[in-house]
Amino acid sequence: MYGLARPLLFALDAERAHGLGLASLEAAYRSGLNPLVGAAPKPLPTKAFGLAFPNPVGLAAGLDKNGAHIDALLALGFGFVEVGTVTPRPQPGNPKPRMFRLPRHEAVINRLGFNNDGVDALVRNVERARRRNGLLGINIGKNKDTPNESAEDDYLHCLRKVYPLADYVTVNISSPNTAGLRELQEEQALRRLVSVLREEQEALAGVHGKRVPMLVKIAPDLSESDIDAAGRVLGDLQVDGVIATNTTIAREGVEGARHAGEVGGLSGAPLMAKSTSVLRMLRTRLPEAIPLVGVGGILHGADAATKQAAGATLVQLYTGLVYRGPALVGECVEALRRRKEAPSRGTIPPV
Repeated sequence: MYGLARPLLFALDAERAHGLGLASLEAAYRSGLNPLVGAAPKPLPTKAFGLAFPNPVGLAAGLDKNGAHIDALLALGFGFVEVGTVTPRPQPGNPKPRMFRLPRHEAVINRLGFNNDGVDALVRNVERARRRNGLLGINIGKNKDTPNESAEDDYLHCLRKVYPLADYVTVNISSPNTAGLRELQEEQALRRLVSVLREEQEALAGVHGKRVPMLVKIAPDLSESDIDAAGRVLGDLQVDGVIATNTTIAREGVEGARHAGEVGGLSGAPLMAKSTSVLRMLRTRLPEAIPLVGVGGILHGADAATKQAAGATLVQLYTGLVYRGPALVGECVEALRRRKEAPSRGTIPPV
């Protein structure tokens, strides 16, 4: 089905195609035609962060920023869907055009800039969702005009709003498309912000009678010493999990391609090696009790298996869906199932 739709979508501007794709998925779901779009894989139960996931393949944040299509996306067979990034107040994001395909490299560059309708709108959407057959993560950020010195106020506001509704919450300090945001990954800034959020997380657990896991999403462009520091801070503060990684500002592997010079974060196949390297380094620096989510460059089932071999408990897709469509979800689940069933866990079976 996606093979028929892809030429039409690729004939459109990337952001318009994004919107049309979501609207089509929603229409298929509401009319009961979603089995024609993507068949749900057999369960592959996976535990992480104290949660039980139907399978370890999820949707990364950014596709559904306002949480308006949760049920339609879960119907594709994801074990979990992460919505956002959401900010306290609505904001339009960066000027258009701000999303660009690099088809020959199976990549996308975006500089959307946390465009969203604000946390109150997202909460209303999540409250309406039925949320069957999968878990929900909510990714939180800060408004563009909030200075870093006040960033914790934005994150706290969003955390308090989404806490009762989320299965887990992700703290996004790694998007390259909000000026200065990545400075929050510097060791002292990271320790200060995550400390405040961890304290609030525990306070909210008492208020709501449940403990919602909190994850931190980091960039792929950190130096080895930065990764050392992040590992120290996140390990010391006992975060529930880490997502590795966001998009990259590097352009290795796409030099000379049309749109390669556009400002923004690069995702897709060229990100696979860099993000997996960061994932592997983090696994050696964090306690085993802190699970990792591998994201970045998964275009095939074998890529998901590679992430898991590098230390990921769960994986997430985004740009791979643009190039492969919903069939990629089941392909990744089956690749991880074969890896789990393989005689030697160190061997990645062919896909």
